[in-house]
This record gives sequence, C-alpha cells and structure tokens, in this order.
Amino acid sequence: MYKSCSRCGKIHDANFVCNANKPKINWNRYKTDVDKLHQTNSWQEKSLQIRNDAQWLCEYCRKKGIFTHKNLEVHHIEKLRDNQELFLDDKNLICLCVIHHKQADRGQISKEELKEIAIERVKRVNALTVI
Repeated sequence: MYKSCSRCGKIHDANFVCNANKPKINWNRYKTDVDKLHQTNSWQEKSLQIRNDAQWLCEYCRKKGIFTHKNLEVHHIEKLRDNQELFLDDKNLICLCVIHHKQADRGQISKEELKEIAIERVKRVNALTVI
C-alpha cells in the first residue's frame, strides 16, 4: 500500500518514514481566531442548545409556515469578526437551514428580522423553563 508523503510530496510505501528536510505543514496556522472559536466545546454545546431550543427547525422557515429540519446550521446575526463578545449570546444566535444561512450572510435577510426571531425563541424557552 502506498501513501502520499506530507513532508516531501512524493508517493512512498505506507511503512516508509520520510526524513525530508521539509517541515510538516501546520494547517492550524492558517485558521483565523473565529475558526478556532468554532472548534471549542463551549461552541459545540451552545450550537446544540440553540438547535434544541429551535426544536430542530429552521426558525426563518418556521416563521413563514414551512417546517424545514434538514441541513441546519447556527448563524451569528452580528458577525464574530465585528464583535466577539456576542459569541455565545442566545439573542445573537439563530438556527437556519443552509439556504437561509447563506442569504443571511449575504444580507438578503435583515439582521433586525433575525434578531426578532431569536428574541422570540429566547422568550418562549424562558417561559417554558419557568413553568
């Protein structure tokens, strides 16, 4: 069995250890601070919580009377590169399907409308936890 060498770029036997002088590529150095935040456990837990709170439905579709449960992503309404303090803020996060997530990123869905939906979800969840 053969494999591509990450040090020299050549094809070697799978058991061959290449001692090329070329250092191994550190892909982490190309990641931004925002990319690194998305890999933390706190983000994974918050993302799961937002999806659960949204009942595993796209919140924008749901507002329109459509129930979309496939390809869900959690979207930051205010971009992290603009304000990292809102990283785990429930009112800044919304569960969207891939299509609406892309539209929100392009600005085709207003931030105000998304914030309204997120605040409604937070109020609904808080009302349920009080009971």
